[in-house]
Amino acid sequence: MPETMPDSACDDASDASDSAGPEALRPHAEQAFAHELSALAAADDRPRPVGWRLSPWAVATYLLGGALPDGTVITPKYVGPRRIVEVAVTTLATDRALLLLGVPGTAKTWVSEHLAAAVSGDSTLLVQGTAGTPEEAIRYGWNYAQLLAHGPSRDALVPSPVMRAMAEGMTARVEELTRIPADVQDTLITILSEKTLPVPELGEEVQAVRGFNLIATANDRDRGVNDLSSALRRRFNTVVLPLPASADDEVDIVARRVDQIGRSLDLPAAPEGLEEIRRVVTVFRELRDGVSADGRTKVKSPSGTLSTAEAISVVTGGLALSAHFGDGVLRPGDVAAGILGAVVRDPAADRVIWQEYLETVVRERDGWKDFYRACREVSA
Repeated sequence: MPETMPDSACDDASDASDSAGPEALRPHAEQAFAHELSALAAADDRPRPVGWRLSPWAVATYLLGGALPDGTVITPKYVGPRRIVEVAVTTLATDRALLLLGVPGTAKTWVSEHLAAAVSGDSTLLVQGTAGTPEEAIRYGWNYAQLLAHGPSRDALVPSPVMRAMAEGMTARVEELTRIPADVQDTLITILSEKTLPVPELGEEVQAVRGFNLIATANDRDRGVNDLSSALRRRFNTVVLPLPASADDEVDIVARRVDQIGRSLDLPAAPEGLEEIRRVVTVFRELRDGVSADGRTKVKSPSGTLSTAEAISVVTGGLALSAHFGDGVLRPGDVAAGILGAVVRDPAADRVIWQEYLETVVRERDGWKDFYRACREVSA
């Protein structure tokens, strides 16, 4: 007869399973790359600013990738000019806040998260900017049950992520800063200039301790809802994140992120899909630049941004199609619908641009016949 586990062992196993809980769909950077951060901390013998988990050199290595003396490979989180990362990291080591500016899809949020994870070990002190973001999201709010029962008190105060970062010497993040109403944006001025947050209801203030800083991101394509006031902009050191400089860089970025996302979704690896990734990147770059890769044919640009992030989304969707409804090999038919959805945002104007591009560029390109037919089929 098969052996059975004692009741107590069964209970222990059940408890262990329950305590493990379901796996997060997208772990925070400090969770997903905990091994790399730990290895960097162990190997890091350079001076660290007060409150930092790593030295500026180690933070830059974490972002850009490299190999440690013990053989640990640090995977690149950002593919781009090294100087951009060095300036961003150096800014955080001063008392200046950091503004990451760029068109959609240039990895602003991704870089912001990984910087916070490497510097503070916690990327979750986050304010998501929207047109409806209230002042309380940046300053503090109140537990109204406590407020009504006992009046204003420390127990009734609900700190914002920014207030917590100030009190604990951590890195706070504000995403899509230009989408926040102007009067709410300007609540950051005192925080960034005086490094203090007054709480007049209590006659107190929260002073930032060493290690505190703030990273904000903003989209410079549509300007968001509100431009930054000149007073607030002066409190930031602005770093512009460019689009990938070359097609090879962009293919590398897309392939890496698709592999990471695919593993988190239990999708099979698709080494044969590199050709389709390059094809998607080529299409996006040509339509963005308004000219074919060989420079011979001018094309019109559609209304969408056709960013690297959208290319990642198209390829990930294609990989899922090939895994669940195909043979697991990424093919033109798996990415065609995704490309159409990314390109044709304005049904009238963009569809004409897309059809013209297919006929003047894609149709004549060697080795793209299957891709042309797949795109024509979904565009019909």
